[in-house]
Amino acid sequence: MINADLLGHKAYRAGTDGWRRVVETFGEGVVGEDGEVDRRRLGERVFSKPSAREKLDAIVHPKIREMAGRKIDQLRHGNAGTIVFEAALLIEAGWDSLVDEVWVTYAPEAEVVARLKRSKGLSEREVRKRIGAQLPPGERAKLGQVVIDNSGTPEALRSTVEGIWKERLEKKDG
Repeated sequence: MINADLLGHKAYRAGTDGWRRVVETFGEGVVGEDGEVDRRRLGERVFSKPSAREKLDAIVHPKIREMAGRKIDQLRHGNAGTIVFEAALLIEAGWDSLVDEVWVTYAPEAEVVARLKRSKGLSEREVRKRIGAQLPPGERAKLGQVVIDNSGTPEALRSTVEGIWKERLEKKDG
């Protein structure tokens, strides 16, 4: 599996061109004591102004696309079989051209807010700004070949995904 968020971390790791460009664009205040870009500080700056987020996207998205493309090519040439590219902004960033099929998950906004507050330690205001940077769920669903309800537990999601995957394999083999 390829995780776009982890690639994003690499895109502006200290010492990289991405790091230099992020710091030049958003200032030394986004750098933590460890010398790395502090994602929370950066998030506070970019999710409060759409123009700032656009600047960050222009720096980071091409780098993520390049890294993901290289990894996909490497895995395909190694006969890896199915490759999963997990990316919250797959459609918005134009990375959907890298994949054969787009699977979209959705959940009620209140559930998404609660999950992100728990997992990322963000305030509701911060979470809502991040949600606002994404396509609305209805628009996203129109662009996916598979649309999955993720309003339940992680186990329920896993079961649903496995069931859809099994159906796909059966169709392919049958």
